[in-house]
Amino acid sequence: MRSSTIVRAAALATLALALASNVSRAAAAATRFEIRVARGAHAAPITGRLILVLAKTATPEPRFAISARGPAIFGVDLDQLAPGQPAVVDERALGFPRSIADLPPGDYYAQAVINLYEQVRRADGKTIWVHMNDGAVEFFSIAPGNLYSEPQLVHIGGDGGGVVTIEIAHVIPPAARPTDTEWLKHVRIQSPMLTKFWGRPIYVHAHLLLPKGYDQHPEVSYPSIYTLGHGDTPLSFSTTPPRNGAPNAINPVTGLESGYATYQAWSSDAFPRVIAITLEQQTPYFPDSYSVNSANNGPYGDAIVQEIIPYLEEHFRIIRKPYARQLEGASTSGWQSLAMQLQHPAFFGGAWIFQPDPIDLTRYQMTDIYKDTNAFVAQTGPFTSADRGFQRTTDGQVVITTRDLSRFEAVLGSHGRAAYQLEGWEAVYGPVGADGYPVPLWDKLTGTIDHTVASYMRDNGFDLRAYAEKNWSTLGPQLGGKLHFSAGDMDDYWLNLAVYKFEDFLKSTTAPHVDADFTYGRPMKGHSWHPTTWADFIRRASAAIAAAAPAGENSRAWHY
Repeated sequence: MRSSTIVRAAALATLALALASNVSRAAAAATRFEIRVARGAHAAPITGRLILVLAKTATPEPRFAISARGPAIFGVDLDQLAPGQPAVVDERALGFPRSIADLPPGDYYAQAVINLYEQVRRADGKTIWVHMNDGAVEFFSIAPGNLYSEPQLVHIGGDGGGVVTIEIAHVIPPAARPTDTEWLKHVRIQSPMLTKFWGRPIYVHAHLLLPKGYDQHPEVSYPSIYTLGHGDTPLSFSTTPPRNGAPNAINPVTGLESGYATYQAWSSDAFPRVIAITLEQQTPYFPDSYSVNSANNGPYGDAIVQEIIPYLEEHFRIIRKPYARQLEGASTSGWQSLAMQLQHPAFFGGAWIFQPDPIDLTRYQMTDIYKDTNAFVAQTGPFTSADRGFQRTTDGQVVITTRDLSRFEAVLGSHGRAAYQLEGWEAVYGPVGADGYPVPLWDKLTGTIDHTVASYMRDNGFDLRAYAEKNWSTLGPQLGGKLHFSAGDMDDYWLNLAVYKFEDFLKSTTAPHVDADFTYGRPMKGHSWHPTTWADFIRRASAAIAAAAPAGENSRAWHY
């Protein structure tokens, strides 16, 4: 009898909780946001992506906190939204991490941002709507010309609900561009090839760090090291001491020194004289083109090698020979450095490849895109499965799953327009769809992999290990001594797994056999780890250049 009473009481409690949950959900579902753009901010019809951000704090502004571990976001497409017409965000809008109706009741700070699209007619015959800029790297929430509202306090759930009105009245102003100094020079170069492809002007920004004595020695030319990061300052160079910590301290996580310590070495009498160059080349789909030809992005590989680098070598005193062109990059730029060296083996003299994005697509992080059927879930047994991680800590704790990031990107933009990592890869590596946009490798809400896209990526050279193996008879003889790899053994994104696969491939090569150096950070070194300081890297790269230089050219070229 007592047992029956306990069971009945538990059942009633469960029912009460379910009813309370349904009431809370209904109250939240009743919340409807109506968002209007002030005529003074934008008088013409708007096509773009509206993102509503709901954060628990007002500082920083919610739009600045957007990330896959940040506030809740909700996205809707705007298709020629007329001035004064409200855009509606309610429980039907795709949300991250879930629907508005599933948010816990409470107070939130709401802010709306519109990523404006423009219509472009590409040379491939496709007409699409995407966000375009002048090639400078910028996230949509800070991109000049985009629109945003003031943060405002709103209540969701409980006695709340109803209609919340938001007015978007602000236009993001142009960002200040870096100015030239004694050491740093900045140029913006229009690419005829890319301009033709996109049907509008397309630019690449180059940032050059000049060696000591450059102006005082007009007769001297220098080797170039392309440090292919996303920023506007090679090697984090700075003439200002750090605010905290000793200027020459080595960061135990990254292995790098401060930008000021780099400056101290760079400006010393005994330091190698080279020109370090970084590039900004944002596309509509990602902050970097990866410097390869792409069906979605256009002929960036040809543009960099045939237009941008020749322009720099013409306007600065850069040695115009392969041995004097070195590539360096980490993460995105690590993949980029290897791809450029493999695709143009006679043009570049070496590649320093640090924790690259997946260079073997059987290790697309934790997914084998050719064999696995779902990107979200790994089948661990006949009746068990586990979610795949996208990011982890160096002690192995998963902090973002692939499922999470996929949904996050789906909220940021439809048709591959998230301008985030997964869809950035798809734009670079994948095919163009019938609608003119990148074809997704997997469904962002279910994780189902499209193996025709995976095959396209491999067959068109974006699986770099497969590309090297397929072309080894011609590539191998041109790569001796040119490849230098490193990765942390606990890379945050499991990128070390593909590096291991590339090392295995190189060990197996014949006709010719090519050795490359591989350095692994152990124990528990993550994605930001580097095997040397910037100063020591420049010394190593300069030594490789000197060793490859023709007899007698070393001292004449870049030593005073």
